[in-house]
Amino acid sequence: MVNYHKLDRKNLETLIYTYLGDWISRQKQDISDGVDGAEEKVSAAEHLKKRLEMILEGEAPYDIFVRWKPIEKQPIGWDPDLNDGARINIRPFLSVPDVGKRGAGVLRDKPNINWNKDRGKDVPSAPWYHLFNGDRINDHHLTIEEKLAARKRKGVL
Repeated sequence: MVNYHKLDRKNLETLIYTYLGDWISRQKQDISDGVDGAEEKVSAAEHLKKRLEMILEGEAPYDIFVRWKPIEKQPIGWDPDLNDGARINIRPFLSVPDVGKRGAGVLRDKPNINWNKDRGKDVPSAPWYHLFNGDRINDHHLTIEEKLAARKRKGVL
């Protein structure tokens, strides 16, 4: 339904508010028409919508953390950089509470990804070197306020 390389903020908003929103409206119409199972479908779709909105907002722990970027260059909300890779950008979709399979978040299946830390050590000039003692930690979350404050300090905002 969605091509990963095209899933930017605008397309995620379109997915949530246009496609899913229209589908919810049709199911609500089915409820009023007395169609069996429509209430369960609306309930499940509204839960999915809430989870996708959490990803769109990007508050911790549903944010994208890129360990090789300094805090002022970390994306705010759903603003992925395709050059960071699918493993980094897919994480918010797995972080939200499960919709279907356990541990899969809003995805159909849970990919086999190690989130803890990568092999090797970072160099001392890496932006998160001092916080993680050189370990390549991927399991870190930043609040929107932290990112905005860092951008303000650096004059990026």
